[in-house]
Amino acid sequence: QVQLVESGGGLVQAGGSLRLSCAASGRTFSVYAMGWFRQAPGKEREFVAAIRWTAGITFYTDSVKGRFTISRDNAKNTVYLQMNSLKPEDTAVYYCAISKTNKLRPLSLVGTYDGWGQGTQVTVSS
Repeated sequence: QVQLVESGGGLVQAGGSLRLSCAASGRTFSVYAMGWFRQAPGKEREFVAAIRWTAGITFYTDSVKGRFTISRDNAKNTVYLQMNSLKPEDTAVYYCAISKTNKLRPLSLVGTYDGWGQGTQVTVSS
């Protein structure tokens, strides 16, 4: 069983920055990709960014391109989400997720992932 623990959320003013971290731990596991999703009140969980673990290839939803950066530290089994130029519409609970194998499905889909963290709240004030 893989455990994912997120940290780094908080309250920030519009235009500010936050860095989220997600550490994976547990018994021996493989990682194909990790991703970040977010869910605002009353809305469905939506894709934010993903990274293919070995190749380091990254993917972003259009609304965060140029503002958010996903990265990983293979040795620490940790994925990061650097969020700059934050906007009030970025307010949500942010979840990290792990896909342990290549399921030949888009990394933007919730169903592609095998495990989820507990979420961390990000609030951007105007």
